[in-house]
Amino acid sequence: MVLYFDHNATSPLCAPAREAWLDATERFIGNPSSPHRLGARAEAALEEARAMLAGWLGCKADEIVWTSGATESVNTAIHHTARASEREAWVSAIEHPCVLSAAEHHFAGRLRTIPVNEQGVLDLAWLDAALATSRPALIAVMAANNETGVLQPWREVLALCKERGVPLLCDAAQWLGKMPAQGLGGCDFVSGCAHKFGGPQGVGFLKTAARLKPLLFGGLQEGGRRAGTENVAGILSMVAALEAREAAMCQSLGAKQDLRPNFEREVRLQVSGARIVGSGAERLWNTCTVIMPEVGDCRHRWVVKLDKLGFAVSTGSACASGKEAPSHVLAAMGVSAADSSRVLRFSSGWETTMSDWGALLDGLVRAHGEMRG
Repeated sequence: MVLYFDHNATSPLCAPAREAWLDATERFIGNPSSPHRLGARAEAALEEARAMLAGWLGCKADEIVWTSGATESVNTAIHHTARASEREAWVSAIEHPCVLSAAEHHFAGRLRTIPVNEQGVLDLAWLDAALATSRPALIAVMAANNETGVLQPWREVLALCKERGVPLLCDAAQWLGKMPAQGLGGCDFVSGCAHKFGGPQGVGFLKTAARLKPLLFGGLQEGGRRAGTENVAGILSMVAALEAREAAMCQSLGAKQDLRPNFEREVRLQVSGARIVGSGAERLWNTCTVIMPEVGDCRHRWVVKLDKLGFAVSTGSACASGKEAPSHVLAAMGVSAADSSRVLRFSSGWETTMSDWGALLDGLVRAHGEMRG
């Protein structure tokens, strides 16, 4: 048996999502764009799901566009904005690679980085001062960081953007399903993907208040904003997963928030030299990123060691794990390349128990002892 602590990379399909997917594959077999009754039923199911998601976010149903995931959603929003304006884009230094890469491509030569402090929190004072003298085409600030779990002041950024008339793109991939969705719909663009909160891989959404210049061309699905037949079963499964997570937040979010701090306290006590990244900032209840002590040769040895002991953990962003370069997130926080090379990320899910965290602690202590020996 392997205990799974890599939910920020992808979270296993939860029971409500699985049931919704199976039900949809039997009940909604038609293409939503087809004119017959089976097509109309599939379209009606999509519109009901669209209204549910809009209700959680706090936006209009027609502002939701179904996509293949957060990467497509982000690329669509940035592609649209870059073609609608010749001004520069401002992107926080700790954004996910899909945001950074898309911005570098579409805003080549007109891109500015918003700094963060040593805890990994966006510098609001810098942003406020910069907006006093300049108005960008777009500001991109994530809701919660995928590597550290540090929560970003997206509400305060949204207020500044509204005051100055600047569109805001908020990547909410790690926030959704862990923190309440309400209020995110106030942002001009919001990206999300199902597999981060127990839905299926390959499906997501973009909240957009704009009339989009589509990234994909073909049919006129999604009001002409995104070509391609909608993934009906995947979308209904995603919405069922988010419904389950929103309900769980109402019932047990407080209890979940105690598990990570208890684990971190014991790690500091029992693994000499271990340091918690972003410990002075508000973070997701499920995410703990640790700079491990100087034993062994690198973080990958820690991952292999823990895997053999029955724990699936990560070294950071799954989208960047194949790179040899240090994490851009940690570098922006002032973490040295040497320390960055010893970072492990532990990310739990709603089904992770106190005893699972305890077992992980025991595994870390054991691995530390064996590697020192």
